[in-house]
Amino acid sequence: MSKQYNWHRLTDADDAVVAEQAIVVHEVKGKRICFSRFQGQLYAFAHKCPHAGGLMSEGFIDAQGNVVCPLHRYKFSIRNGYNSSGEGFYLRTYPVEQREDGIYVGMEKSWLGF
Repeated sequence: MSKQYNWHRLTDADDAVVAEQAIVVHEVKGKRICFSRFQGQLYAFAHKCPHAGGLMSEGFIDAQGNVVCPLHRYKFSIRNGYNSSGEGFYLRTYPVEQREDGIYVGMEKSWLGF
């Protein structure tokens, strides 16, 4: 069964500027989500590290496209949340679409239909 998403408009197309490898935080439906651009592509991922709750917005994006947690330097792929430094954690990622009228982020629909 494929995942289904509720899409939420984040910004107007003119406000869609996110600098390469910068991390910005937006609140979407009461949830803080980090956004970054790597090699021209926009990505979205969890605001807190799954290991110890470090704020990923205070970390950085390395040359391989990993977001690096500021607390313990755990690395996660911004493409899929894979823990590339090997500790076994997984960082939640969110699909992002740049549409004509702005940036949209997908939040997975729950099995209850909410």
